[in-house]
Amino acid sequence: MSFARIASKRAIYVLGTVAAGTTASASILGGESPNLFGSNNDKPKSNGRWGKHFLGTWAAAGPALHVAHTEDGKKPEDFQKVYNAIAKKIREEDDYDDGVGYGPVVLRLSWHCSGTWDKKDNSGGSFGGTYHYPKEMNDPANAGLQNASRFLEPIHKEFPWLSYGDLYTLGGVTALQEMQGPKIPWRPGRVDLPEADTPDNGRLPDAENGADYVRNFFKRFGFNDQEVVALIGAHSVGETHMENSGYNGPWGAAENVFTNQFYVNLLNEKWTRITTEKGKTQYNSPDGFMMMPTDFALKEDSNYLKYVKKYAEDQDAFFEDFKNAYVKLLENGIEFPKDTPRIIFKTLDEQED
Repeated sequence: MSFARIASKRAIYVLGTVAAGTTASASILGGESPNLFGSNNDKPKSNGRWGKHFLGTWAAAGPALHVAHTEDGKKPEDFQKVYNAIAKKIREEDDYDDGVGYGPVVLRLSWHCSGTWDKKDNSGGSFGGTYHYPKEMNDPANAGLQNASRFLEPIHKEFPWLSYGDLYTLGGVTALQEMQGPKIPWRPGRVDLPEADTPDNGRLPDAENGADYVRNFFKRFGFNDQEVVALIGAHSVGETHMENSGYNGPWGAAENVFTNQFYVNLLNEKWTRITTEKGKTQYNSPDGFMMMPTDFALKEDSNYLKYVKKYAEDQDAFFEDFKNAYVKLLENGIEFPKDTPRIIFKTLDEQED
């Protein structure tokens, strides 16, 4: 794998304090967490413009400062072309996962590659696009995500100027919007980092836990209870697979349409606690839906519950809060220059009208 994007973006990966106002969070993903063509080559290759890359081994001097830098000359319409290519591929390859399609797993990839962020040293997160390296790809919490990264690799070949971090996050935005979810204001400028900067495994959350674990986990990233409940609502799409996570089944009926159904089902279904063949605890309903312990915790905790009820009653409120929390998640630890545009993409349907 070439690291031309390090040079072409003239990346700056320096040491210092993390700029204020750039926080976001990890996510309780569990579930389908559905990896790619990794490489052991961590040496930047110049394409005529020199990149600055101060390796993370200096992190003891202070948190790394991740400065976004967009490829020179690229405009919002260039990123709309990338969006369109991803969206068309999702539309055309709709037989994946028994007809669910690639939307849910591509969305989860964006969560997982963002959810490795550690605010103590500003390592991990979406900035460096390190998911495609074997260490992160083979994290047990990422089992099944090979399908999403393989799906996106042809897009990377078509648009080689796009960093992996931008590819994975833009992929998630595309999947979300094409599944009728909220519009997401997205900013480019993530920079490919070398394999040495891959975060350690074990940073993603464990879905076998309850409300106290969920709250404490997200506090590490500055997420409040409302944002936590909103983020977990992404479980309205996709399903869990026994071979990947030890859980089995969908959270709802519309597995490729983003709605507030997760909250409606959580409140209204009759749930029975069972142990799966892999020894995991899950809750099953007569309608064939499931919840993981971290999902069910939202119903059992009084402060979480008030937001579950709010979103079950008001999908617009859920979409607004999810949008804001998801943007924070994708932008963890990144300093964007003031002139970096927030791009709101048109869906394929909007462009066809």
